[in-house]
Amino acid sequence: MAKKQDNTEGKIIAVEEALSKTEQFIEKHQKKIIIVLSVVVAIVLLFFGYKQLYLKPKETKAHAEMFVAEKYFELDSLDLALNGDGEHAGFLEIIDNYGITKAANLSKYYTGIIYLKKGQFEDAIKYLKDFDADDNMVGPMALIAIGDAYVELNDLDKASEYYLKAADKNKNDFISPQALMKAAFVFEEKNDWTNALKSYERIKKEFFKSQESREVDKYIARAKTMLNQ
Repeated sequence: MAKKQDNTEGKIIAVEEALSKTEQFIEKHQKKIIIVLSVVVAIVLLFFGYKQLYLKPKETKAHAEMFVAEKYFELDSLDLALNGDGEHAGFLEIIDNYGITKAANLSKYYTGIIYLKKGQFEDAIKYLKDFDADDNMVGPMALIAIGDAYVELNDLDKASEYYLKAADKNKNDFISPQALMKAAFVFEEKNDWTNALKSYERIKKEFFKSQESREVDKYIARAKTMLNQ
């Protein structure tokens, strides 16, 4: 019983000593602690002020500008979508003026697709690579578009690389099998029947609910035939 009491008293003394040291530390460095806390509070306030008073209004304005550019894009008026109509900004101006906004980021995707349609493949790759492709659907589509641009530039190694990236980014039964099919066709073009077969078999195994899986057996058979020659 005495040992338990001694242990308890020892623990209390140890706690008191620790608290005493903490108090001494705080007292000794009080000014520095206050300065650090003040800086942290100021940074937090500046961050929320920046988001609410600067970034949010800028984002709203950027989306309003982009609405018109998107309409031109849907109408296939690519030059107006890209450069604006004199009254409303095009995607390029939105990127320049609202660079830190989500609207500007999405404008990079639209710009890349427009350049791809216009046959300006290097520019298409530049903007599509600069696009922050976190969106579950648009992200993989951007990677596929980069692959398409590399195909047009006859850089088949890069094309297959980006198609496979698209297939593995946010896997789903709609985009992933499309990307794998494109990758397989590129591998065939390179006479790389081993990787072509792998891509076809992935469609059948991983994305058996997709439209592509319904006709992939004939491509698998062709790839196996070529490998056995």
